[in-house]
Amino acid sequence: MAYWAPGGRALALDVLRSGKAWDLVIVGGGITGAGIYREAVAQGLKTLLIEQKDFAWGTSSRSSKMVHGGLRYLGSGQFSLANDSVKERQNLMDELPGLVEPLPFIMGHYKGVFPGPWVFNKLLAIYDYMAGKRYRQFFKRGILDFLVPGLLTKKLKGVTQFADASTDDARLVLRVLEEGNRDGGVAINYLRAEQVSKDENDRVTGVLLKDQLSAEQFELQANVVINAAGVWTDELRQQLGENKVIRPLRGSHLVLPQWRLPVAYSVSFFHPKDKRPVFAFPWEGVTVVGTTDLDHKQSSRDESSISAGEVAYLLAAVNQQFPNSLISESDVIATYSGVRPVVSKHSSKQEADLSKPAKPSDEKREHVVWDNRGMVSVAGGKLTTYRLIALDVLQTAARYLNRKPEDFKSSTHFPETDHVMASAHINAPQIRRLKGRYGFGAERIVELVDRKPELADKVLTSDTIFAELVYACETQLVVHLDDLMLRRTRLGLVLPKGGEAVLTRVKAHCLEALGWDEPRWDQEASRYQRIISAHYSLPVEEAKKEERVV
Repeated sequence: MAYWAPGGRALALDVLRSGKAWDLVIVGGGITGAGIYREAVAQGLKTLLIEQKDFAWGTSSRSSKMVHGGLRYLGSGQFSLANDSVKERQNLMDELPGLVEPLPFIMGHYKGVFPGPWVFNKLLAIYDYMAGKRYRQFFKRGILDFLVPGLLTKKLKGVTQFADASTDDARLVLRVLEEGNRDGGVAINYLRAEQVSKDENDRVTGVLLKDQLSAEQFELQANVVINAAGVWTDELRQQLGENKVIRPLRGSHLVLPQWRLPVAYSVSFFHPKDKRPVFAFPWEGVTVVGTTDLDHKQSSRDESSISAGEVAYLLAAVNQQFPNSLISESDVIATYSGVRPVVSKHSSKQEADLSKPAKPSDEKREHVVWDNRGMVSVAGGKLTTYRLIALDVLQTAARYLNRKPEDFKSSTHFPETDHVMASAHINAPQIRRLKGRYGFGAERIVELVDRKPELADKVLTSDTIFAELVYACETQLVVHLDDLMLRRTRLGLVLPKGGEAVLTRVKAHCLEALGWDEPRWDQEASRYQRIISAHYSLPVEEAKKEERVV
C-alpha cells in the first residue's frame, strides 16, 4: 500500500525508472484490468497496472451499479452469459457483504404487454435454477401500494418480485486493486500507454508510457502486454494493424432525491416509446433512473455527458410509470454517463461493416479476447463476471508467461475480515458497510474514529462518514479532488451540486492528509466544479441548442 500513500506515487515511478522487467503490464484500471491484476499477482507474477486517468474513471464508475445475472440476456438466448453472471452474482454477495448487497426487483405486468406473468415466471424459473435458490414471487394488484407506492395501476394485472444485487462499482474496482497491492503488485494512475514496443519479428515486447502529470516517459519490457482499456482498446490494437472492433454505446442516468421517488425495490419497466427496459432503483440514499443505450459519437478523449434528449427520454419513462410523481429537471441532483466498450456483431468482418450496425440494444454483451503476438486484448463483458473474464485473459496469455492455461482455472476469493469489530462510535451496520468497501482498511478507519470521534459523522445526507475521506487521502492514491469525491467516495453523485456544501470541511482533510496548500486547493476545487458542471449535471442551455441543431 506504500505506493498509494501520499508521496507513494513518486516511489512507484522510481520502480519504473529502475528498468525492472515485468511479467505483465496491464493497460486499463477499470474492473476488467483490476480483475486481471489481482489474479495475476495472486499467481506470483510480477505485475504492473497502469491507468491513463484515475482508477475506475471510465465505465467502471458510471454503470447501473448492478451485480446481476442479466435477465435480458437470458431472454435473448445468451444462456452462457446469464448462467455465469448468476453464479458470480451469488459468489460476490457471499464474499463481499456490505459492498455487494441483495436488491429485490419488481416487474409490473400490464394487460396486453409482453411478457405476461406466466411467461415471465417461466423465465425466472430458469434464472432461479441457475442461482440454486428460489427468489421469484408473484403478487396480485391489491398489495401493490405496500410494495411500490405510486406505480402505474391502469391495466395492471400484478407484479413479480425477483432478486439481483447492487454495488458501489468504483469501490469494487478499488477493493480488487487493493487486494492485488497487498500481494505485491504495482498499480499507478494517470499513466498513459502511448505505444507498444515490438521486436524484429513484430512481437510485442513492452510498452512506452507517459506520465500525465509530468510528461515523463518510461519504456518498459514485459513478457506480455494486457490491453484492457475499455473503449480505448482499439487504439493499441490498431498499432498492430488490427481493425476497429469496439462500438461505444452510451448509457446515462438521472440521480434523484429519494424522497421525490421513494422506491425500496428496483422497479423494472418498459419505456413507452421504444419498449426498452428502464429501471428506477435505490442506491446510496438516492434514487437512480436509467439507462439509455445509444451510440456515443463524441471523441473517446472527452468525458461523457448526458444529452438533453436522454434527459427527456428518462423523464418520460419515469413519469409514465409513476404518473403522480411529476418528476422534472428541477428534481435532478446529478447525472452520469458511461460508455460501454461493446464488441460489435460485425467485428469479425471488415471495419467498413461498422457503418451498418445493429440496434444498440441488439448487440451482444459477451467479452472477446484477442491474442496479437505478445499483446492480449479484451473488451466487452459485464462487471458481474469480471473474475471469469480475468481468468480467460490469463489463460490466453499463459504461453507468454511460461505457464499453462490450467494454472488459471479458478479465481481467488476475498479474505474474511471478521476481526474488524465495531467501536463505540460506529455501529454494526456501518462496520459491515466499511468492511465490504475497504476490507482490512476498515480497521484503519475504526482507528481514525476512535482517535477523533467527530470523524464518525455522516457527510450530510450520505452514508459516507468523514473518516472515509481521511482514509482515502492517506491510502488510496488520490491525485485530484474529483478522485476523492467521485470515485474514492461517491459524494459527488449523491449530494446536490457535487457536495458543494461540504467542500470546506473536505478542504481541511485534504490540506492535512495530502499536504496541499491553499493555491493547490483552489486549483483542485475549480477543476472539480468544472467537471461536475460539465459531466455530472443537466446539460447547459448552449449544449441543448447544439443538440437541437444537430
